[in-house]
Amino acid sequence: MVTWILWALILAMVAWMGYNYLRIRRAAKIVDNTEFEALIRKGQLIDLRDPAEFHRKHILGARNIPSNQLKSSLAALRKDKPVLLYENQRGQRVTNAALYLKKQGFSEIYILSYGLDSWKGKVKNS
Repeated sequence: MVTWILWALILAMVAWMGYNYLRIRRAAKIVDNTEFEALIRKGQLIDLRDPAEFHRKHILGARNIPSNQLKSSLAALRKDKPVLLYENQRGQRVTNAALYLKKQGFSEIYILSYGLDSWKGKVKNS
């Protein structure tokens, strides 16, 4: 009986992870450093981290819109331009932001694979 319950829990966890993976893949495109850098000039580069993290280090040209302020800052973003999102790693903040922006009608959403921790391009350090 215990074995059956454990297998059911494992199956439920795998199903949940698969569901979340498919949701994020529909909402945004996860891109590597090269593609992300090519998109920066024509897109809106958004750093979703807290202001303190942003001031320590961020990708050159990024705007800081912390994930908890995205809803109130939505008017600052244009729907006709790509939105490029990143945080330290590709975590829950960037996933939630991409899903929210997709719901709000943004069609071109890109996420930096592995986040700022893997970024090889230009950064501004404070």
